[in-house]
Amino acid sequence: MQQVLHYFTQYKVNYKNEILSGLTVALALIPEAVAFSIIAGVPPLVGLYAAFVMGLVTAVLGGRPGMISGATGAVAVVLVALAKTHGVEYIFATVMLAGAMQILAGVLRLGKFIRLVPQSVMFGFVNGLAIIIFLSQLVQFQAIGADGVLHWLTGPALYTMVGLVSLTIAIIVGLPRLTKVVPASLTAILVVSALVIGLGINTKTVGDIASIQGGFPPFHIPAVPFTFATLGLIFPYAAIVAGVGLIESLLTLNLIDEITETRGRGNKECVAQGAANMLSGLFSGMGGCAMIGQSLINISSGARARLSGVVAALMLLVFIMFGASLIERMPMAALTGLMIMVSVGTFEWASLKTFGKMPVSDLVVMLTVTIVTVVLHNLALAVLIGVIIAALVFAWENARRIRARKHLDEAGVKHYEIFGPLFFGSVQAFGEKFDVADDPTEVIIDFAESRVADMSAIEALNKLTERYHRLGKTVHLRHLSPDCRHLLRRADSLIDVNILEDPIYHVSGADLRY
Repeated sequence: MQQVLHYFTQYKVNYKNEILSGLTVALALIPEAVAFSIIAGVPPLVGLYAAFVMGLVTAVLGGRPGMISGATGAVAVVLVALAKTHGVEYIFATVMLAGAMQILAGVLRLGKFIRLVPQSVMFGFVNGLAIIIFLSQLVQFQAIGADGVLHWLTGPALYTMVGLVSLTIAIIVGLPRLTKVVPASLTAILVVSALVIGLGINTKTVGDIASIQGGFPPFHIPAVPFTFATLGLIFPYAAIVAGVGLIESLLTLNLIDEITETRGRGNKECVAQGAANMLSGLFSGMGGCAMIGQSLINISSGARARLSGVVAALMLLVFIMFGASLIERMPMAALTGLMIMVSVGTFEWASLKTFGKMPVSDLVVMLTVTIVTVVLHNLALAVLIGVIIAALVFAWENARRIRARKHLDEAGVKHYEIFGPLFFGSVQAFGEKFDVADDPTEVIIDFAESRVADMSAIEALNKLTERYHRLGKTVHLRHLSPDCRHLLRRADSLIDVNILEDPIYHVSGADLRY
């Protein structure tokens, strides 16, 4: 028992903040889960069950206390095609397979690769997400007309909606200036809900979207044929769900790390996400990943420990099983105002100050990621595109940095001092630095300020030494770092690298400068 208590109290816990934050998150999870279920083409309870299972498992086992997981739009978009063609049972099987992949990623410690995401991509990702959250709230200002088409609200319906949303925002902004005893977000939801229910105001409610009445998530082994044909069908979907889920979860983890000035454990989060998805599939859920919006609500309400996530998941289940009739009367205006404030808080306003200060390439990456995120609503693809562009820019910039300083010593030996990394992007420029035909019979290539980075660099050295060898000239490779020598020795059985290391020079890795 003491170990259990220590697990939940390893971070300083403010129980009031944790419980109230969890309650606020639970209320905010309901419309999101229902909306994502509709996007995926599955019953609303499938999304709600996923939010409960994902939220509970990751709160207990995850690598980032305070982070909230549940059914997400990114996963829903991936699964919608499979749901239409094969039904919900294949969705359960897919998320279970995706969960197994995520556990494997955590065991193999692949979470560290999130470090490869540059800051410009993070800015674009966060800004794009903030815009998506804001735009997604505009549908609450629309209603289906007699022709079956969505139309913008007009007249009293519009004024009521705008007024209630404005009141929600005013409470969230103004209450913290008066008191921080209770979370402003929860207070805003309760006050606006009390006004709507008490005064009988006619406005859109949670119940207008779908009923959330249900029981405890039923244990259910997916009713699909356990054959290689089924595996071949669901594997591509599962791989995408696993990748999207991990990317969003690890990016959310990094974002919460920055806000709280603490450090989460990426690989542990991968395992927790995988376990949550596997259990979600077994308990009739559509799976999911970390939710940035709800995580920011939780953190901004003062939560810092695991308790808030546990409370949010359990309260969501309570609402489903016992409080559906009351929750369905909650006005969407309150949740709309809350999510608008989340979008404002999510947007990285400091990124606007970088225009004219950051390199043009970083600005291009940031804007590209933002635009792709908003247009395609695919956060993982946007991040992948941003990382690729940033990597290509980095490779191009380093390829241009290869230089060679040349001189003849008193013995008539030609020296080439190489500056900059030798890799696939710089090998062409590297080869152009040498005057093989007119060089003396002995040449020294000094790598004190360079390094051999990949197979393309090894092949470039091989071709260069062969050119000198054909003319009866000798080449010495000097000041190679230990890792470069190891790379060349490993490649010796594959290609003929003509290295004549100068025995006078023995440079340790600590003496090298890159």
